[in-house]
Amino acid sequence: MPKNLPKRFTDEAAARQHLEGLLWPDGPSCPHCGVVNEASRIAGGRKGLLFCNACRKQFSVTVGTVYERSKVPLHIWLYANHLLCASKKGISSQQLARMLGVTVKTAWFMSHRIRETWVPASGSGPLGGEGKIVEADETEISPSRKSRPRKRSQNKKFVALVERGGRVRSKVITGAEYPIGIEVRDALYRNVDRKTALHTDGAQHYKYTMPNHESVDHDKAFARTTDTGERVHTNSAEGYFSIFKRGLVGTYQHMSSQHLHRYLAEFDFRMNHRVKLGYSDDMRADKALEGIVGKRLTYRRPNETTHA
Repeated sequence: MPKNLPKRFTDEAAARQHLEGLLWPDGPSCPHCGVVNEASRIAGGRKGLLFCNACRKQFSVTVGTVYERSKVPLHIWLYANHLLCASKKGISSQQLARMLGVTVKTAWFMSHRIRETWVPASGSGPLGGEGKIVEADETEISPSRKSRPRKRSQNKKFVALVERGGRVRSKVITGAEYPIGIEVRDALYRNVDRKTALHTDGAQHYKYTMPNHESVDHDKAFARTTDTGERVHTNSAEGYFSIFKRGLVGTYQHMSSQHLHRYLAEFDFRMNHRVKLGYSDDMRADKALEGIVGKRLTYRRPNETTHA
């Protein structure tokens, strides 16, 4: 590890104290019964272990989180989380393994656990609203021309919903069960406020999805101006695609279909907590740590999530 790192990245006790401060601002919260500040430290026991005086069960700050039962020291987890949060285009498992001093297999699985904490929780609220603009666009992730030729069916596609000057939310679209147009419409209905001004390209499946919808025909122009002087474009969505694809080509090189939703959650999270919205690297990392509760990802089946 580099020298002069904050203590929470080099000392497990400091890492635990930092995490407890984030997750338990009002005192230890028992994951078994939910009672707050009714626990006692167990002297001489495993470090960080507490005893709940309400339900008479033991717990620690990692119980019920993606870090539960992990053999990787907690300060290594926090450092890995910080590195992923601070890397605009991501960080590969090879690089993460070198920086953390773990195996590539461990680094790969750690990174997927961390990405899982960034998947937005249900009920996180719609994008946009009255007076706001959301851009919607789709892009395809095609195999690199330098790699072995693959069937076109292996190409992956996703739609990005970008709140101009604000948040972004992406969703994988497969066309496996329903036509792609229906999947795109479903993503809009589930994630965008109906009072939003929707800006898209000229694709037919965007028509009649929102009461206030403007489109631009990219065969003729990249932007246009309405009679009221409003600029219609999808430049924000295109900018997001650019960052994502630079991360794909320059860092990850390949994203499997079963993990694509987590990679999207990674890039969405960094975009939603970027510097322009008032977040520093430390603030972004702490915000990510707040999402570790209630999620589990087992080592043998990393494509499935279980809730603690």
